[in-house]
Amino acid sequence: MTTKRGFTTTILHSDRLGKPEHGALHKPIHTSVTYGYDDVQDLVDIFQNKKKGYAYSRQGNPTVSALESKVTQMENGLATIAFSTGMAAISASVLALIKHGDHIIASSYLFGNTRSIFQSYMDMGLNITFVDATAVDNIRNEIKENTKMVFVETVANPATQIADLEKIGDLCQKKGIIYMVDNTMTSPYLFNPVNVKASLVINSLTKYIGGHGNALGGSVTDTGLFNWTNYANIFEGFKKQVKPEVLGLTQIRKKGLRDAGGTLSPEAAHSLSVGSETLALRMERACTNAFALATFFEGHPMIKKVYYPGLESHPQHEMASRLFLKYGGLMSIELDESVDCFAFLNKLKLVVKSSNLGDTRTLAIPVAHTIFNELGAEKRAEMGISDSMIRLSIGIEDLDDLLQDFKTALA
Repeated sequence: MTTKRGFTTTILHSDRLGKPEHGALHKPIHTSVTYGYDDVQDLVDIFQNKKKGYAYSRQGNPTVSALESKVTQMENGLATIAFSTGMAAISASVLALIKHGDHIIASSYLFGNTRSIFQSYMDMGLNITFVDATAVDNIRNEIKENTKMVFVETVANPATQIADLEKIGDLCQKKGIIYMVDNTMTSPYLFNPVNVKASLVINSLTKYIGGHGNALGGSVTDTGLFNWTNYANIFEGFKKQVKPEVLGLTQIRKKGLRDAGGTLSPEAAHSLSVGSETLALRMERACTNAFALATFFEGHPMIKKVYYPGLESHPQHEMASRLFLKYGGLMSIELDESVDCFAFLNKLKLVVKSSNLGDTRTLAIPVAHTIFNELGAEKRAEMGISDSMIRLSIGIEDLDDLLQDFKTALA
C-alpha cells in the first residue's frame, strides 16, 4: 500500500524515488536534443505512442518529464505537459483542442496576455465570448451547441475577482464541456482545481511554483475527469495508439507542443523543479505577509480601495475561505486621487518595481500603464482597473520591513 505523504515531503522526494543516475537527489539536466536506439523498432514504437521514451526533445526530455511528474503530484492529476511559458501552455492547449467553428466562453477578467491571445484567435475567426465568471448564470446563458471550452482563472490578475469555480465545474461536467482553470494565482499548494471538476489545469511555473524569478515555464495538467473518447476534435489516429484517458494530453503534446514548439529547456526545468520544493514554505510566508499588508492598506487614508480575497470586504471572500487553503500573495491597491501613482512607487526602496509576480521578493507595478495598457481605457474600466491601481505581488521578506517601506512611501 502506498503511503500518503504531505505536500512538501512528496515534492522533496519525487526525483529521488524515481531513482535517477548515481543516487542523485535531483533529476540531472539532460541536454541531448535527440536520442538513439540500437533497434529501430524501439524508435518507431515511440513515434507511434506504443512505447514510452524520447525521440526528439521538442516534445519530451527526461529532466522536463521529472518536473511534469512533480506538477502532476501537486495537482492530484493524471498527467502533465510542461511548456516554455504559461502562455505557451494556454496557446498550445487551445490550438490542439479547438477547431474553426467551435465556441469558447472565457472570463472577462483574464490576465492581459491571455486576453490578447484570445483576441488574436478571434481575429482569425474563432468564436469567443467573454463574461463575468463570478456568477455561473453568466456562463450558462452563453452556452451554445458548439461550445467546447470554458476558460477561467482561480483569482483574476490584478483585481482579484474569483470565478464561481464549483458551480461552473458542475455545469461543464453536465454539459460535457472542457473546463480549463488557470491555477497560477493560487498555486497547487493553496488549491487543486480537480476539486471543482476542472478538466485541465494551467500553471505558469514561472510564478509561485518556480518562485525565484530565475526561469520561465508553464504546464497543463489533465485531471482525468473529462471523457476524451466523446470529444469530437480528437485525431482518429491517436484513438488507435493510446489509452482513452490520455487522448487529450496526447493531442496537446503532439499538436500543441510538438507542432507549435513551445518547448521548456532542461536547464529551466531543473531550476523550476528545485524551486518547487519550497513552494509550501514560501506560500505560507507570502500569504501571512499579504494578509497583514492588506489589513494595513484597508485602514490607511491614502488607500482608496484594497483588492484582496482575504478581506471580508472582498465580494468573493466567503468562496475564497471555503475553497482555498489561504488567500494568496497577490493583491492590488487603488490610491487616493491626491496620491501620485508614480511618485508613490518611486518612494518604495525595498519593494521592487517589476512586471513579474510569485517571486520571493515583493514586486509592484502600475497596472493601467503597463501590463493592461494595450487593452485601452474602455476595456480596463470593464475589468475594474483604474489609472491609480497598483498590483502587488507580496514576497517573503520580514513583515516589519515591508510595512515600514509602505508607511514611508505613503507618508
